Amino acid sequence: MPRLLQQPTVIQAAGTKPKRIEEYVGRVNSGHASVSVARMVSPGGWEEPGQRPAFEEITVVLRGRLRVEHDGGVLDVPAGQSVVTSPGEWVRYSTPDPEGAEYIAVCMPAFSPDSVHREVCHPGES
Repeated sequence: MPRLLQQPTVIQAAGTKPKRIEEYVGRVNSGHASVSVARMVSPGGWEEPGQRPAFEEITVVLRGRLRVEHDGGVLDVPAGQSVVTSPGEWVRYSTPDPEGAEYIAVCMPAFSPDSVHREVCHPGES
């Protein structure tokens, strides 16, 4: 029988400004370990530490622009486009435009704080 998930769970975000993460499916909200689906709402100027996740991430930008720094350069992903990152590759996400961005992230296996492998920042660094 289908299972209705009535609302997402809000997850605390890493980064320089408050970003809203709403997990619809994943380890916290539905108990899924194989996949997570979350809606992100990031303010303008938000950025998070670099990371080397142990999961594949598919990101669909709904509004604004998401910047994805990687070992080979920088990708700017506007609304209506998507980006796929592979497990183990270094990436750093940010929303540089004043209006911020809204996007959906699908992670396989599901996102977990232990599997994202964020870089440790020092005081005063982003």
